[in-house]
Amino acid sequence: MIKITMDIVQIIAMAASIAIFVIVIELIRRSRLKERYSIIWLAASVVLIIFSSSRNLLNHIAIGIGIYYPPALLFILAIAFLLILLLHFSTVISMLSDNNDRLAQELGILKTRIKILEKKALIEDGNPPAETRR
Repeated sequence: MIKITMDIVQIIAMAASIAIFVIVIELIRRSRLKERYSIIWLAASVVLIIFSSSRNLLNHIAIGIGIYYPPALLFILAIAFLLILLLHFSTVISMLSDNNDRLAQELGILKTRIKILEKKALIEDGNPPAETRR
């Protein structure tokens, strides 16, 4: 009974890993996920496929690095994956925030230039600017 349960768990793990891989590929194909963001997801799904298909590999790697409960290695890898993902998104958010600030400043400068040019155009046409007319 235990052997059958383990095989079912392994089959479910393989199916879930392959499903993640296929979903990422589909998101890339539909342009819903950029290629540069997809690399980390594809790498994670490949690692999951490898470990879910070969439990012995997971056991050997875990014991080789001093982890005596192999599923704990999966949790360590998951936490490392999430930390890398958070770091990556933090750098992207920082870059976008800087770009947003720069664009807001440029927009303010352009609006000021437009107002100045509109005032000059009105004065050249002989009409005083609206705020000086009463």
